[in-house]
Amino acid sequence: MEKNDNQINIELNEELAEGVYSNLAIITHSQSEFVVDFIQMMPGMPKAKVRSRVVMSPQNAKRLMRALTENIQKYEQLNGVINDVDTPPFPPMNFGGTMNQA
Repeated sequence: MEKNDNQINIELNEELAEGVYSNLAIITHSQSEFVVDFIQMMPGMPKAKVRSRVVMSPQNAKRLMRALTENIQKYEQLNGVINDVDTPPFPPMNFGGTMNQA
């Protein structure tokens, strides 16, 4: 059997394997990094909580965008088009920097 030198051994502990629920992502960026805050908003509650924050280089952010696009296309081929329903606008949030919602 031929050894693949490009293979990475990735460790995932039990706590991280459980994951966290997020129904909003706020993306900010500077010249050198992108910050994605995964947020959980509860209906009717004026306060939301950041459940996880991921900081990455612009190059890795672009790789993530490509991977998400590819995986959404594969998902829709198997399961049909994901309906992107319009949601009411969120109240203004400001974490500093340039911000987008996902």
